[in-house]
Amino acid sequence: MPGTVIFWFIFVIVLLLFLFMGIYTVKQQTFAVIERFGKYARIAGPGLHIKWPIIEAVVGRVSIRVRELNVEVKTKTQDNVFVNLLIAVQFFVTKEKVWDAFYKLTNPLAQMESFVFDTVRAKVPHMKLDEVFEKKEDIAEDIEAKLGNIMPEFGYFIKTALVNDIVPDSKVAIAMNEINAQERMRVAAEHKGEAEKILVVKAAEADAKSKELSGVGVANQRMAIIRGLRESVEDFQQAIQGINAKDVMSLVLLTQYYDMLTDVGKHSNNNTILIPHSPGAVGEFQQQILSSLLAADKATGEHKK
Repeated sequence: MPGTVIFWFIFVIVLLLFLFMGIYTVKQQTFAVIERFGKYARIAGPGLHIKWPIIEAVVGRVSIRVRELNVEVKTKTQDNVFVNLLIAVQFFVTKEKVWDAFYKLTNPLAQMESFVFDTVRAKVPHMKLDEVFEKKEDIAEDIEAKLGNIMPEFGYFIKTALVNDIVPDSKVAIAMNEINAQERMRVAAEHKGEAEKILVVKAAEADAKSKELSGVGVANQRMAIIRGLRESVEDFQQAIQGINAKDVMSLVLLTQYYDMLTDVGKHSNNNTILIPHSPGAVGEFQQQILSSLLAADKATGEHKK
């Protein structure tokens, strides 16, 4: 009796162990590859499954989600500049191609990486550094085209290829930044010079306009003085009979002379002015002004003739 109990106990334990070994699960968007005695048996989809313990084994799992392979390629451009290109390849496997993806390639990521290296190093050496930056989309399209033609045979399909970054040698990057900075400084200097030119031109125009208006003002002032003197002479001659214009002008000039001396004396901050003030000097000063007026009048008459 005790031996029978032990037997059944061991039998139940072994049965539970076998059941436990035979149960397995597959995650969503994943397929499991099952082999029986080392030979391919079937592909199991997502969910709970049972296999024969010991006889069958889950030898691998293949995801059908989109995955990404990042590759850093160091190469040289046509103008002998070493650059690092960061390439991203997005790929996926379909349900129908799980067998090909699992069995046809030993290391699919390494083999895709080799194709990326080959494509980049065949194209970039024929391009200058500026062209690498300008035509990075062309590089990505070449990678996508090459992998798209080769990898589907092995169960892998290429969604897209991207050139995420282009990193030139550090010294070259510093030189490029310096060139860019100098170019911007040159443009800024040109704009500054143009602005200063405009200011100078505007200042010259304003100065010319100011002088023009000042000349007009002086001319108007002189015309008013002449008109006033003429009216004063006419009024004086009407008030006092027998006096001529020369006598009237002498009196007016003498009056203005004394008015000037009065105005100079009113301001304490005036500089020292030395003016001859004897009666003979005043008369000589008056005679010089009258001579100047007569000479100007004579010149005007000759010009009119």
